[in-house]
Parts: sequence; C-alpha cells; structure tokens
Amino acid sequence: MIGWMKAWKERYDQPYKGITTDGKVIPNLFRLANKIENFGAPKNAVKAAQNAINVASEEEREKLLRPVDAPEWRFWMNPEVYVFKHGVRLEEASKDLIAALHGLMQSSLSAKGYEKAHGCMKVNQFLGEVVNGTKVLNENSYNFVIFGTPSPEEPWGWQIFDHHLCMNFFMVGTQMVVSPVFMGAEPNIIDAGPHEGLELFVDQEQAALGLLQLLDPEVQKDVQIYKKLSGDEYPPERWHRADQRHLGGAFQDNRIVPYEGVRVTTFSEPQQDAVRKLVELSLNYLPENALASHLEQIASHWDDTWFCWIGGFGDRDAFYYKVHSPVIMVEFDHHSGVFLNNKEPLPFHIHTLVRTPNGNDYGKQLLRQYQGRKDRI
Repeated sequence: MIGWMKAWKERYDQPYKGITTDGKVIPNLFRLANKIENFGAPKNAVKAAQNAINVASEEEREKLLRPVDAPEWRFWMNPEVYVFKHGVRLEEASKDLIAALHGLMQSSLSAKGYEKAHGCMKVNQFLGEVVNGTKVLNENSYNFVIFGTPSPEEPWGWQIFDHHLCMNFFMVGTQMVVSPVFMGAEPNIIDAGPHEGLELFVDQEQAALGLLQLLDPEVQKDVQIYKKLSGDEYPPERWHRADQRHLGGAFQDNRIVPYEGVRVTTFSEPQQDAVRKLVELSLNYLPENALASHLEQIASHWDDTWFCWIGGFGDRDAFYYKVHSPVIMVEFDHHSGVFLNNKEPLPFHIHTLVRTPNGNDYGKQLLRQYQGRKDRI
C-alpha cells in the first residue's frame, strides 16, 4: 500500500468526529425530528431498497448488506484504483441487481440528482474508451452498499463509490442526509458516441463565475485567497497531489478546516442571492422538499457562512471555490489531468464535494440521537 493510502487507512482507524474549524464540534446543530414533522425524505426509497435486496442473490446479498452503524460508511474513495473492497461491485453483479440499484438511486434522489450521478458513470465509461482502459474505467466500476434494514421509520442508508462518484445516503423517518458527496468528471463533456452532448457541472461553473464577476474589485481581492491554483505560496496543508485544493475528500472525516475568505453577509443582497443559488445548485441532488429543508437550515447559519476563491475570474480561467458554514461545506475544483495530458488545471476536469460539518456526515448525529432515544424507551 503506497504512502498516501496508508495515511488514509490511519485516518479511517480514528474514531469519527466530523469536520470542524478548530477541532471542537459545535453541539446541538442537528435535531432528530419527531414523528409528526416532515422533512421531505422520499418514501419510495424504502420500497426500492427492499426490491434491490430481494433481487440480489444470496452471494450478492452478503456483500451488499451491512449494519446501519458499520464502519464501512467511511471507507469510500474516489481513485479508480480498486483497493478498499466492500459492497457489491456493479460490474460483477447481475443485470437485474444493477437495474434495481439504479432504481434505488432514482427513488432516493431528485431527477436532476440521478441524472448527474448517472452522468458521472457515463463519463467514466467514455474516459475508459478514450484511454483504452475500460477494464478499469467503465459505467459499472462502482461499489454499492445498503446499510441497515430499509424502513420508513428506522435508520438506514446506502452508498455508492469509486472514480468520480461517491454518494452516502442516510434516512431516518422523514429526514435524510446525503453527504459526503463527491462528483467529478474528466472530461466534463462527452463529444462522441451514444451520449454525445452530455455536460456536467456547467451550471455550477457558470454560476460561480457570475458571482465573482458581480463582486467589486476590492471584495474580489479579499475573497481570492490565492491567485494561482498551485505554487510556493501554498502551505503544505492547503495542497495535496491527489485532492489538489480540496479539503473534504476521502478519509478527511475529522479534518480541521478553518473558514477562509469573506463572510457572505458582507456582500450585497444580489451577491448573497448568487451564493444561495450556488449552494442550491450544489445540493440539487436532493428531492424538492428535502432540499427546501436543507436550505432553511443553511439560512439559519447565514451569518456564519464564508466564501473563498482560488484562481482567476475570467470566463476561461480554472478556479476553486468553497462555501463553508457550521452545517455545510461545498467545494468545487478544476483539476490538472490524470488520464488526459494537461499538466495545469483546466475547466474540463472538475471535482465537486459536499460535506456536513460538525459530526453529521453519514447522518451520524441523527443516528446517535435515534439510538439514544430508543435506549430510553
């Protein structure tokens, strides 16, 4: 196992705490709902998950199912190297199970969310064809796990992970948490074949540039924490050869990530609206009612929401941005080539991340409260 993978394993072995700004988890940010409240989690997801379990063979079921509090939640990773193996590998599963698991994703996510997630898988296939590596990079080179017993009341969830698509879905009653989420594409546009014309993340990209171009030059300087996407000005903790500028990638569950840039409340109302739109686009994989609930929670911490930028502001510039508050961390990054040959970051290789700081990635704060409530009964 190479050095950075050993570091990943060491972090995985640490007890889960959550991403914080200073090593201290802010308490009482996430409340388990009572039975009469409705936070918009999709009821159809339960039936779709049960269907996938029924479709699976006995051997597939053994790989597919884990307890709801299993440590494997935290064992997702983005690189195409198939190292940490758990769950059902789609390319080794039956066609019926693959279809059922896609049905589960469709039932759990918004239409745009499923389209985006499936788009990442399609681009992975396209990349494999471009570099003659479809045995490693293909539409089914992903692992899938169902955690817990699917139920309209009891906690459960699912996970899919591998190259450029990692999603963690947790549901308890009408509440859902979908994070960590990693989505990416290299390239982000398919220009040939059956999916020609597919584009990913262009809306987020354009919205971010639109926001920066709304800011006054003096505010742009404050928001822009580094002018270049790499270089000697970076401290060691701000750049990693695999994650590049991302701070919330795989095995960073307990990372200390300080706020950077500028509080968004210092922006004008139109500029703040542009930040809100950027957050909404980043979370548009959530079903409508669940998205509304999450946006309401984010709004309640708006006074402590920060925005930062790295790179240029021009229409063709590569860049990174982060929106960060006590209850959400969104990152967007243009990367250098991994399979394609651009040594410098360019806009056609994109990584995006969403985290729930202060201990509620994977829905862990809600699960802890649920288990505590159950123990008292």
